Amino acid sequence: MAHQIEQMAYVGATPWHGLGNNLPQKQPIEVWQREAGMDWQILESPVHFKSDAIGHLGAIHSFPEQKVLYRSDTKAPLSVVSQRYHTVQPKDVLE
Repeated sequence: MAHQIEQMAYVGATPWHGLGNNLPQKQPIEVWQREAGMDWQILESPVHFKSDAIGHLGAIHSFPEQKVLYRSDTKAPLSVVSQRYHTVQPKDVLE
């Protein structure tokens, strides 16, 4: 089974995959956030798409019912969700 873990933090025994940063107990949220690789925010952007494209030319349209969620640090897209979706920031998950 693949672990699919990029970065994490833990206290106590080493996880089965042997990855992550071992932290002493009672560390502040900011330390956990940094060591677990969660020191970024989820940003939102409207969805746009290009139709009738020939090379770089084409008509750009919006899709107002949806939005793109992406990472603030790498700008990597995370998901396309509805406008009703409520984003929970990585730091909030730690609290």
